[in-house]
Amino acid sequence: MFKTYDVLAERVLDGAVLDRAEALEVLATPDHEVLDLVAAAGRVRRAHFANLVKVNYLVNLKSGLCPEDCGYCSQRLGSDADVLKYSWLSTADAVRQAGAGIAGGASRVCLVSSGRGPGDRDVERVASIVGALRTEHPDVEVCACLGLLQDGQAERLAEAGVDAYNHNLNTAESNYDAICSTHTYADRVDTVEKARAAGLSPCSGLIVGMGETDDQLVDALFALRDIGSDSVPVNFLMPFDGTPLAGTWELDPLRCLRILALARLVCPATEVRMAGGREMHLRSLQPLALHVANSLFLGDYLTSEGQAAKDDLQMIADNGFAVLGADTEGRAPDPVAIRRRGAGTTDAPNA
Repeated sequence: MFKTYDVLAERVLDGAVLDRAEALEVLATPDHEVLDLVAAAGRVRRAHFANLVKVNYLVNLKSGLCPEDCGYCSQRLGSDADVLKYSWLSTADAVRQAGAGIAGGASRVCLVSSGRGPGDRDVERVASIVGALRTEHPDVEVCACLGLLQDGQAERLAEAGVDAYNHNLNTAESNYDAICSTHTYADRVDTVEKARAAGLSPCSGLIVGMGETDDQLVDALFALRDIGSDSVPVNFLMPFDGTPLAGTWELDPLRCLRILALARLVCPATEVRMAGGREMHLRSLQPLALHVANSLFLGDYLTSEGQAAKDDLQMIADNGFAVLGADTEGRAPDPVAIRRRGAGTTDAPNA
């Protein structure tokens, strides 16, 4: 137990490791104290990352028709979600899509494909894309997310110029059977370990709002700390129609802030990313989340649309942060909108 959130933050900055009781207490923060929690976690964030925000950009190389049955995923086996389905993008298309994100300020591009895991031919296809991408954008970081890896594949990706590999643990081991039956939690851990052993930076995070208990959420974050994930994407469940978790709405903005603050305090020097679902669950509190997380995805996600990229960049600037590796400024304010509706007109008011 701790006396105040500031005391807890000070202990973390001094090298203390959160225990389970403290982590559960953070998740139980009363609504009226959430701003105090954010301020304390924000001290830890700024101590390690100053005022910088890392901007990441997703390119979905192959969408839909996945043979795995992950209950949260719109691309899963048996999904009726009305999402885009296509086979591999050409190298030129992939590089063009990545270039759009880089032009918007992204310093890392995440190359993602649906499926259980890549065959060796798929790895070579991705290696070719990475080579072409690095020719045009030599300074960009490249993260691959291709599913479960076989022996030797992580080494080949590293040789091709991939910097990081994303494979999320998603939830606690005790909750994994409830969300997926076609592979195991241990399979996911094995892929993260393969990536690290090959010299790739391990990127592994979680999805919250899938029916997990507070204890399971703590288990998941402790596992990510123990596995040594260099970046932790925190995804907020998007309950797509046509999936088993459709209609699951367990999160609210304050709950999301508590979870992000806990991620920061459990993994103080780790990149914490507010990822998929932030717009629908954090809503108007997204700017506050930036004071805890130091990373986000720009624009759209794999199968869903995100906040307009210009609004993301404006949010970063408005909150006193700067995009890592980019010389960007907030956009010029929009001109005053003259009222043409409501009183004195025949048009409906803005109410």
